[in-house]
Amino acid sequence: MAEPRSSMIEPPIEELLDKVDSKFTLVTLAARRGRQVNSYFSQLGEGLGAIVPPQVASIARKPLSIALEEIAAGKVKANFDILPEAEAETTEAEGAFLTALESMQGEEPGGGGEAS
Repeated sequence: MAEPRSSMIEPPIEELLDKVDSKFTLVTLAARRGRQVNSYFSQLGEGLGAIVPPQVASIARKPLSIALEEIAAGKVKANFDILPEAEAETTEAEGAFLTALESMQGEEPGGGGEAS
């Protein structure tokens, strides 16, 4: 029986997809973290230290590879706090609109001016 071929991608995509809820989340998370790792390496000479360094020991040289290894190790989790806040703002805006609409419905049409 033939052995399954090893993929060139390390860590395997299946292992990465077990750590997140969708492919979209995986791509977004890896891209964000890859940019952070890249920024960390580029600011090393400046001594700023504002960005979190890589969380895994890796022989990879590319920021995206390091980010994928961090995701596979469970060191980086998807935490998109922007989405719930955006939904809350939309709900508040809708609530304000409905309140304004209800107050307008209580008024007579034509602005309550003189009777004709």
